[in-house]
Amino acid sequence: MVSSESRWEKRQRIRTHLLDLVEETATGRPLPGERQLCETLEVSRPTLRSVMDDLVRDGLLIRAHGRGVFVAEDKVAQRLGPAAGPGPSLGVGGVDGAWTSRTVEFTAMAAGPRIGRRLGTAPADRILRIARLRLVDGDPMCVETLHVPLALVPGLTAHDLETDSFYRLLGSRYGILLTRASQLIEPTVVDEAEAELLGVPVHTPALLFERAAREADGRVVEFTRSVYRGDRYRILTELSLAPEPDSGRVLGGSWSAASRVPGADTLVLDPYWNDNG
Repeated sequence: MVSSESRWEKRQRIRTHLLDLVEETATGRPLPGERQLCETLEVSRPTLRSVMDDLVRDGLLIRAHGRGVFVAEDKVAQRLGPAAGPGPSLGVGGVDGAWTSRTVEFTAMAAGPRIGRRLGTAPADRILRIARLRLVDGDPMCVETLHVPLALVPGLTAHDLETDSFYRLLGSRYGILLTRASQLIEPTVVDEAEAELLGVPVHTPALLFERAAREADGRVVEFTRSVYRGDRYRILTELSLAPEPDSGRVLGGSWSAASRVPGADTLVLDPYWNDNG
């Protein structure tokens, strides 16, 4: 051990060691005890616990009071990629696990000024507000609140959205084909209602997705606000780059995940990227 090791270096050394243990240890299995880790790393217990706390907040470790620290379940990965062609089946394979839904709210109401502005409707126009708890392999993952003009989806029921994809229903039942979506992604924390549904503490870090999906003529069909658990969800993008440089220059390449809307601060994504049921 180098005696002049800085606090930063010490924490990075501990973090690297713990991450290696996470990589080598099966999900749900415990890490070695704090005393053993402190002896191995030659660090104090408060320093070790501080780094462990960081990994707990990152969703990599779980503390069980009186039992120890365990390796958390793998995060669900959302792969963002370009659309391969038209059709509501696109993007269904882009999320790990088996997705199911439970409808927790299904309300007809006036749009109001905020939602009306996002849907391009008058505040007094009637819309459906539909809240769904999305689950992956039975585990709560996301609270999704969808807004759609009521006139576009006559006869739609809460049960429909638990047994079929919303986008598939739009196409097959209502003849509505969505061709473009603008989506904003940013960090947030869950409120009390979201925490209760997701089974996490209030103010747990989360990812907020806000999406407006449009038909070919530009009409907005749905505005959706989705809150995903930050401890179980991550986004994976793949870049398409030029195969060879030319005199130090990259010949070409593009982001395969998204492209910017000219003059806007939103991303254009495949509108079917996460409509799995």
